[in-house]
Amino acid sequence: MRGSTSTVESQLSSLADVCTKAETCEGLFEDVSNRLRRLVPFDGAGWFATDPLTVLATSPVRVENIENSRCESYWERECLVEDVLLFRDLARSESGVATLYTATDDQPARSARYREFIAPQGYGDELRAAFRSGGNTWGVVDLYRDRARARGSFTATEVELVRTLMPVIAAALRAFTTAVPTRPAAAGAASGPGTALFDTSGTLLSLDENAERLFAELAGPSWALPSVSMTPVLAVVARAAAVHEGRDRGPAAARLRAVSGRWISIHASCLRQPNGRPGPTALTIEPAKSAQIAPIIVEAYCLTVREQEITRAVARDLSNQEIAAELFLSPHTVRDHLKAVFAKVGVGSRGELVAKLFAEHYGPALHDPAAAITHVQY
Repeated sequence: MRGSTSTVESQLSSLADVCTKAETCEGLFEDVSNRLRRLVPFDGAGWFATDPLTVLATSPVRVENIENSRCESYWERECLVEDVLLFRDLARSESGVATLYTATDDQPARSARYREFIAPQGYGDELRAAFRSGGNTWGVVDLYRDRARARGSFTATEVELVRTLMPVIAAALRAFTTAVPTRPAAAGAASGPGTALFDTSGTLLSLDENAERLFAELAGPSWALPSVSMTPVLAVVARAAAVHEGRDRGPAAARLRAVSGRWISIHASCLRQPNGRPGPTALTIEPAKSAQIAPIIVEAYCLTVREQEITRAVARDLSNQEIAAELFLSPHTVRDHLKAVFAKVGVGSRGELVAKLFAEHYGPALHDPAAAITHVQY
């Protein structure tokens, strides 16, 4: 970490201010990356928004100084190769941030990711962090240092600095989840599910028309597999293989929020042939149903478990008395919880609450044809 204490504190304050004022996920990652590099020098990075349920990457992502040919295998490696500092483990860890050198006792070659992904690109140490808020992980980052620049490994001070920023960045990513879509639906938008089949190596075998439309919605009309722009799809397919092999317990699914506000759901599972031999992996992609996106919206507003229970009961149109009986509470306690929910969500009535959590966030808006991927070389 560079600079005097006062300068560092000023830069940290400025960085935190950027997080609170960011209007898009892409803008947040760009500003945070540029400013953080002045405090914690790094030469390559990957910034990912994640589904808080599965910690799988969602759009948009920002990739800096990573070879294009290596990006396509990033999440396959994350799901299928046993290693240190996997994001799913980091998300459950106490600190939520660590370095490769520390995790391997200064012997990074113990890590398959180092041997096969980091070192071949000329990088040395790696710093990984999970952006957590309210018990959920809303994004992750992977920072790399070039061995040739003799910067050494990330220090404990630099790790602590990143740790202080994690909740602020998480809060910003969480806030994007609750933003109301503003764009109208595009003509010809897919309204039903699509299916795509992948072989055991993750190669696309076939797909139907709806899957093709929805892939284009996620990554633009010139989408291709494999490619960094299809990271969420590759991540879910890789997770399905990991679940099938017993490496993970799943689910192999993700909910994607497009910049336009359109929610897309993808999930995958490995099939088997009638004779028991491994078959292809089937991926279903579809416009997300309200029941699928309601949990992530509720999580984004940081409602307590009891507040979530009452909110779900309100969505079922139960009265305060019925909610009280169902949850073994007094009607007065239910009213108090509802007041807290109204305050957090920013509404004044039951009708506004249901509309805010369900109707406004389940609209026909579509992803802009421009892919929400930023690939940077510097």
